[in-house]
Formats: sequence, structure tokens, C-alpha cells
Amino acid sequence: MSLRPALLAVCAALLGGCVAGPDYKKPMLDMPAAWKVEAPWRESRPDDAAPKGTWWQRFGDPQLDALAQQALANNPTLVLANARLTQARATLAATSASVLPQIGIGARASRQKTSANRPLSNYASPNFSTVQNELSLVMSVNYEVDLAGRVQRSVEGARASLDQSAADFENTRLLLTADLATNYFNLRAIDTELDVLRRAIALQRRSLELVNARHELGAATGLDVAQQQALLDATLVQVDVLARQRGQYEHAVATLAGIPAPSFTLAAELRELTPPPVPLGVPSDVLERRPDIASAERAMAAANAQIGVASAAYYPSILLAPNYGVDSRTLASLFDAPSLLWSVGVSAAQVLFDNGRINANVEFARAGHAAATANYRRVVLVAMQEAEDGITGLAALDRAAAQARTAAATAARVLDMATARYEGGASAYFDVITAQQALLASERQSAQLLGQRLLTSVFLVKALGGDWQRTALAAAKGSTAE
Repeated sequence: MSLRPALLAVCAALLGGCVAGPDYKKPMLDMPAAWKVEAPWRESRPDDAAPKGTWWQRFGDPQLDALAQQALANNPTLVLANARLTQARATLAATSASVLPQIGIGARASRQKTSANRPLSNYASPNFSTVQNELSLVMSVNYEVDLAGRVQRSVEGARASLDQSAADFENTRLLLTADLATNYFNLRAIDTELDVLRRAIALQRRSLELVNARHELGAATGLDVAQQQALLDATLVQVDVLARQRGQYEHAVATLAGIPAPSFTLAAELRELTPPPVPLGVPSDVLERRPDIASAERAMAAANAQIGVASAAYYPSILLAPNYGVDSRTLASLFDAPSLLWSVGVSAAQVLFDNGRINANVEFARAGHAAATANYRRVVLVAMQEAEDGITGLAALDRAAAQARTAAATAARVLDMATARYEGGASAYFDVITAQQALLASERQSAQLLGQRLLTSVFLVKALGGDWQRTALAAAKGSTAE
């Protein structure tokens, strides 16, 4: 009886144990205080009242909205990411189960005959052959004493992996919708450019009719007719080239939406789209909004937990395995008091020599954590670069688009003047050809700049993390707590 307090103290120490490996601490990063913006850009704050997760709706294109919803419902890559998120939830649930004891029950019924010549420990005892029944019902309990915190670190790692999978799912969703919007706006930019070519072709055909009529009257030369015909033929070639590019973007949109490319058609549509204002906030917001940064940060936490799991091998492993049940020859006496059996056992194991295996596993885990930390810093730096590229690029494109519209209007006036001078005999037809080429180039450039502005807006939304706020991670953590 005097040994009971000492035994209780030892048990308490074993059950309390210690936690191997370092506790996770998120690394501190030096973030700039503000973005480097250019005129006419105006920095704004995120709108908390705006819908979350549907950033593409800010462009005001119903066709894009419908395609985005279809892609989110049918895209196989997103389904794969969701399946991995489900697997991560199941892994955490399975790992967390090790915190509590495992309880099982076993039953056995047999009829057996023992040998009369079986070996005995005492040859003075008689040996008989016996035929008998055996009925047993036993409940067993298995519990690992988390002496070094191996189970705790395993749960921490599984929880961090779940958060990482949730961030990866959000990142896949963001990349999917951004790729869809990019291909869609490329297609619409080509629609606008094709419309410019069609109007240019109509103008060039009217000019060809005019110069042919003047040639028949002797007021124009054959060279004038040939030059106009050559310009028209070159413009018709561009229509086929753009039609091929449009088909490739259409096929990409179909694949992203989860539709077979041969059965998908997107009709041409001319719509005046204006890039929406994208809220910037401050650079540190990117750390909260971008799911790839969140994924890299959670990967660090999971790698840190693996150091603890590997370090726990330095300490003894202790298992508790009590049993309680009944055993009898007959069913009638199975639950009688004499049939009761029980056992209480503790097993412990300690590695004494492994030729450096545990040390190697710990070094491997530490190197994995160092790699995850370096990857986190790399992802943050790339995020800063992408966001700054989008900000400065959009400002430059805004100025270029305004200048392109002015250039197109000027080119149209030059064409009118050149045509009037040619019809009045004051200039050669080559001036008209040059003016038509300049107008076509200016209008195509204006259409291309509109497409680039839309694409840069999508790029900036993706660089800033879209409308992502930590809703998916919070939901994952909520399900983890449950």
C-alpha cells in the first residue's frame, strides 16, 4: 500500500509526458507599406459588402457568368481538388482517433481435442486426451501513452494538411475561373478585331469599286487598281488567321467548362466591356487573400509537425492493453462468476541502437521544414511581383487605350482627307492606300488594347487573391472542430 502514491506519480508523469519537436511559429516577413501605383490609378479599399467568390460578375457579362458556374460544377480538376480535400478531412479524423483508447470486443466458440502425448512441463503429472468446448467473450482496450507527443504532433500535422488542402481547393477554383475568363476575353477581343476587319473589308471593297470605275473612265491607272486589290486580299487573309485563333480559345473555354470541344459553340458577340475597379488594400492583404500563400504557410506547419513525429522516436513507446471477459466450457455457465477473466498489461519499448536511423529521419524532417519555409517566401515574393505587375501594367494600358482611340479618330480623318484629295485629282491613290492601312492598324490596336486591359484586370484579380477571404479555411477548421 505504501507504493501506491509513487506508482500514481509515475503514471501521471507518463500520461502527461512531453512534446517532442519545436512548436510552430509563423515566420515574419518584411512587407512593403503600400503599392507603387501610377496615374490614373487610384488606390481603393476592399468592399466587404461585395459578393465573395464571384469576382467575374464584376465584368458585367452574363455569358461569362454562366460559363463560370458551369466550370465550377463540371471541371474535373476542381472535382479532383475537392476529392483531395475530402481525403484530408478523413485523414485528420483517422489521426485524431488515436487520442482516445481503441475499444474492441471479440467472441470465440470452438470444440477441440487435446493430444494425450502432448509435451508437459512436469512428467510426473498424468497426461490425458480431452475433448471439450470453449466459449469466450472478451472486451479489449488498446491505448498508446503519448509520452513524447507523437500523437499530438501527428494531429497537428493532419490539421495543417487539411487547411492546406482547403487552400489548394480555393486556389484551384481561382485559377480555373481566371483561366476561363482569360480565354473568354481573348475570344471576345478577337470578335471585336474581326468586326474591325469586316468593316475595313467593306470599306476596301467600296474603294476598289471606285478605283475600278475611275480606271474604266481613264481617270485611274491599273496600278491603283492592283494596289487596292492587294490591300483587300491581305485583309481577307487576316480574317482566316484570327478565325483560327478564335477557334482555339473557344476549345479552351469548352474544356475548362467541362464540355467536349466538338459539341461547344460560342456565338460571336460585340459587347463593350470595361475592366472593373479592383480593390488593392495594402500589400499585407495579399497574405490573407491569396490561397496559394495560405497553402504554402500551412505546408510549413505540417512540415514542422513532422519534426515532432520523427523526434518522438527518441523516447520509449508505451502501450496499455487491459482485457476483460468470460470463458467457459458451456453456454449456460458462460456468464457465471467463476467464468470471469481479466488482465492488465503495460508494454514499453525503447530503441537502444539503430545505426543513426532516427537521427536521419529527424534531419530529413528538418530539411523538409526548411524547404517549406523557402517555398513560402518564394510564393510571397512572386505574389508581390504579380500584383505590382498588374497594377503598373493596367495603368499603362489605360493610358495607351485612350491614346489609341485618339489615333483611330485621327486616322479616320486622314482617310477622308486623302480620299477627297484623290477624287479631286490633288494626290495619288497611294495616299488613300496608306490612309486605309493606318486606319485599319489603329482600330485593330484599339481593339487589342481593350482585350489586354481585360486580361490584365483578370491577372490583377488573380494576383490579389480574387474575392477569396478565409471562408473555406474557416469552414474546414469548423468541420475539424466538430
